[in-house]
Amino acid sequence: MMTAQHITSPSLRLSIAPMMDRTDRHFRYLVRLISKHVQLYTEMVTANALVRGRDPARLLAHDPLEHPVALQLGGSDPLLMAQAAVMGAAAGYDEINLNIGCPSDRVTTGRFGVCLMAEPNLVGDCIKAIQDALSRQSRLVPVTVKTRIGIDHHDSDAFLDDFVGHVSAAGCKTFIIHARKAWLTGLSPKENREIPPLRYERAYKLKRDFPQLTIVLNGGVKKLSDVADHLRYVDGVMIGRAAYETPFAMLSNADAQVFGQPRQIDIEANVASKYLDYLEHETPVGTRLSLMTRHAVGFFAGRPGSRAWRQALAQSSTAPSPHVAIQGLRTVIAKMNPSGTQIVGESLAA
Repeated sequence: MMTAQHITSPSLRLSIAPMMDRTDRHFRYLVRLISKHVQLYTEMVTANALVRGRDPARLLAHDPLEHPVALQLGGSDPLLMAQAAVMGAAAGYDEINLNIGCPSDRVTTGRFGVCLMAEPNLVGDCIKAIQDALSRQSRLVPVTVKTRIGIDHHDSDAFLDDFVGHVSAAGCKTFIIHARKAWLTGLSPKENREIPPLRYERAYKLKRDFPQLTIVLNGGVKKLSDVADHLRYVDGVMIGRAAYETPFAMLSNADAQVFGQPRQIDIEANVASKYLDYLEHETPVGTRLSLMTRHAVGFFAGRPGSRAWRQALAQSSTAPSPHVAIQGLRTVIAKMNPSGTQIVGESLAA
């Protein structure tokens, strides 16, 4: 019988990293308008907030269009993590991902995130508890781990292999590896994304050492054209801030180049108009316009008219109503006067 831990999504060939204050349901909707196949991840949600909080439905909210989409959980209590995972699976998420990579002081103080690399047995206990709970609910949802290549001075091949060995023995078959180590003290989360050097060869070696596992590379990938090079050595690539800052430029060709899908794609204006339709749907139910428009600042990056687009977004907060603001954005799109569709790229899919 197939068990949850043996399911691997083909969408993991290319995924969008979970990013706090960025990968909310509105940004995920925007990305899905651009690419039908990239794997999406939520912002990290703590198991405690989900199980004991007042509004779990808000934390779990997502649009059916978003699939495939994963719920990232933070925590270290196996029972609490299992309860949260069952809630996520019941809400329809396609994957449960454990955050063993965040280096922030707040996360470390709460005993989750990257500090748990020092406690592989505890991470394994969380994996097993989650999978057991999901099996009891007959929910075949993969459970994955996102982590780093090491912490502080513990960054040897042996340390990483020991962590992955223990956690995979507990049942985790997919590891997303941010190819930097993290310093638990002395660096901010932003600095931990930039200062520790990238060591892609560590992720490559991990795939060679554990060929039975799915290994996804994360960290510093800024161009879609780089994905093919990494896919020679690992099973998937995860892109972070580059996809957030210029979503259309980064992802509009992803379905063709990475997944081998038909090469005809929407032009920017069509996708932007569909996102404005989404805004028109959301604002009447109380969603603040600024929570959605903030994700579109870099949508037309590098294209004539992008400055006017950014100005219209900035001015939308002072418009008499959300409807007036959205109509102003539609006017900017119309002035760009696009036509037709683009035929782009060659397939890199296996």
